[in-house]
Amino acid sequence: MTTKEKLMADMKQAMKDREAGKLRLEVIRMVRSDIRNAEINGKNKEELTENEVLAVIMKAVKMREDSLAEFIKGQRQDLIDQTNKELEILKAYLPAAMSDEELTGIVKEAIASVGAVSPKDMGKVMKAVLPQVQGRADGKRINTIVKSLLQ
Repeated sequence: MTTKEKLMADMKQAMKDREAGKLRLEVIRMVRSDIRNAEINGKNKEELTENEVLAVIMKAVKMREDSLAEFIKGQRQDLIDQTNKELEILKAYLPAAMSDEELTGIVKEAIASVGAVSPKDMGKVMKAVLPQVQGRADGKRINTIVKSLLQ
């Protein structure tokens, strides 16, 4: 079952659950809308691949994590609670995160394959790594590991 199919099935279940699944329904509808917009605005106007769908979900997670930091600064407990619940719902659709050891191994392989020797080659390494870890590692985390290995 693809992520899009799982989102559709979960949306139907949330509709049946009425009040109990209200937040879940809102979040799923928002993600499906984001996916649909990405398909419409895409270059080839076709359905997104599984990796592209995961990228849309990762973007939604990243936005909420950024918002969460601001809500914590502003001491808005109500918004903190709601954002945490939304993050929990969204993260259920993402594959398990990679460990630092796995990620470091992939980065080392990419550095060797592109022949990177200095921090100037960081773009080449990131370009090689990102498709391999789509949805399983945050770009910021990858960036940190690449920087440390190219120093």
